[in-house]
Amino acid sequence: MNSRVKSILLRLLGPLPRPLQRLAVGLYRDRFAYLYDLMRRIGRFDAYRRWVSLHDTISDADRLAIRADIESFESRPLISIVMPVFNPPARYLRAALDSVRDQLYPYWELCIADDASTLPHVARILAEYAALDPRIRLLRRPRNGGISAASNSALALATGEFVALLDHDDVLPVHALYLVAREIIRHPAADLIYSDEDKLDRRGRRFDPYFKSNWNPDLFLAQNMISHLGVYRTALVREVGGFRSEFDGSQDYDLALRIVERTDAGRIRHIPHILYHWRAITGSAARSPAAKPHARLAARKAVAAHLERRGIRAKVDFAPGPSFQEIRYPLAAEPFVTVIIPTRDRSDLLARCLAGLLDATDYRNFEVLIVDNLSAEPATAALYRKIAADRRVRVLRYTQPFNFSLINNWAAQQAGGEILLFLNNDTEVIHGDWLRHLVANAVRPQVGAVGAKLLYPDGRVQHGGIILGMGAVAGHFHLRRRAEDPGYFGRALLQQNLSAVTAACLAMRRRIFEEVGGFDDANLPVAFNDVDLCLRLRERGYLIVWTPLALLYHHESASRPFDLLPDQRQRFQREIAYMRRRWGTVLDRDPYFNPNLSLWDPTIALAFPPRVPYPWRAAASADGRTSTLIRKQVSP
Repeated sequence: MNSRVKSILLRLLGPLPRPLQRLAVGLYRDRFAYLYDLMRRIGRFDAYRRWVSLHDTISDADRLAIRADIESFESRPLISIVMPVFNPPARYLRAALDSVRDQLYPYWELCIADDASTLPHVARILAEYAALDPRIRLLRRPRNGGISAASNSALALATGEFVALLDHDDVLPVHALYLVAREIIRHPAADLIYSDEDKLDRRGRRFDPYFKSNWNPDLFLAQNMISHLGVYRTALVREVGGFRSEFDGSQDYDLALRIVERTDAGRIRHIPHILYHWRAITGSAARSPAAKPHARLAARKAVAAHLERRGIRAKVDFAPGPSFQEIRYPLAAEPFVTVIIPTRDRSDLLARCLAGLLDATDYRNFEVLIVDNLSAEPATAALYRKIAADRRVRVLRYTQPFNFSLINNWAAQQAGGEILLFLNNDTEVIHGDWLRHLVANAVRPQVGAVGAKLLYPDGRVQHGGIILGMGAVAGHFHLRRRAEDPGYFGRALLQQNLSAVTAACLAMRRRIFEEVGGFDDANLPVAFNDVDLCLRLRERGYLIVWTPLALLYHHESASRPFDLLPDQRQRFQREIAYMRRRWGTVLDRDPYFNPNLSLWDPTIALAFPPRVPYPWRAAASADGRTSTLIRKQVSP
């Protein structure tokens, strides 16, 4: 529970004894989820205001440092801002125009196409600003054509190497174009640049920040994670034909999908800072995506067209949530799968796992290798005798001390499957299509490993993928959220790329497993071997996929010792030390988890301070002379 929400509740419950307070808080959280979520949002709004005040408010010293940095630029790319306009409220239009004119980076042009606005103040304000600043280029369309037609008219005015998209009622912070230009200079091959974003309420207060993942191709098919601020190489935008009216409502998503087809991952850059303020007013998608159902239909159509152009067979459905897609990959045939299940006694767990696998799974072409590690209970032997008649199942005897990595490597050598599925004995099937979704992703050429969404028996999330740097090495995303909770901007419900997934349920092609040498049984006998395997896959350019379409219960290591018992602690510390030596810098910079989010709060809270400060502040703190110079210039 968010600490602020909890403190509010505890103040209200102050007269009660402590045990009753804790009970009431728990009941409120579980039984009144809607009100709890509302209070959590209030708590987050307050936390974000504090975060903005501390870490994202531009001071006079910041302005001086930014201007000094701009003076040092080796080049100054011209950025064309494309703004289609149709009947915005006067104060919002002025705010948008002022936010461009206030940019600290001066090398821009604002290309405006007025789409035959009918409100008289629009033409008057646009003419006023065009007269004020020669960098504002203005065109009035003779008739209303819709947002794509207007955007193309504005695009026709652009002369810059890059175009940035801006809605007529949104706002750019003063440092937005500076950071974009800096990214272009540092990465001159970039074709597409996007940033984090937040929203503005009616009073101009910032809220609901979306701190995004770095380039995440699977997540991008599920949601338009580029959105604002999207900056594109102008030549590519023109090459793909600009905006298309048949996708109005999601025209920028359709554009981004077509741009992505013409570039590669290394040319798509993410700036992990809030560079766009999205106006949340009545009728806007920022306030309620459901307000524009045509936009959702257009988004689905755009993704389906993108997949078709790339020759990828997939079905695009509506995902849970107001503006998301769900991508389902079909299987033309069922490749042979070997399911590897290490176990030691606890026949009750294994029997439940096998029942779901053998009787409730709609995928049929598989074998099961049960790797028995020194089981001694009569009930386990009885279970083995019972399943002996099933020709899909083999029991392998592993008589050495427990080493999860070695057990799985040894079993993989005896596997007959094209696909290997590593599965814990304490998992339980929920839906029959789980294995089909894992395999359908595992056979995709660019995918190295696929993980499932795992739930505790009480229905809360046990595994939503793995985030590097949480705790000592890594931790689970969306831990203990309700199964139906969308999580952080829908990411608990959407297929996506992550840095790692748990080997409690992990599918991959056998060839790739052998290519990377399997699990590290020398250095990681018990913990973090799955994280290490995934990182070695990513090192070779493979993607790691987490899919919520494969859903199982996980009773979490119920049949082996807990890592922090005294006799296990030293081994656990050795594994932590190894992971830090082997992957230290990688563990501190998970590309799929934004540095503005905390690695120590499982509720996905803000980082105080962010792990990546603004570049001019980082430079100032590294160079005392710069800091001294700035202080002198701003002192009275």
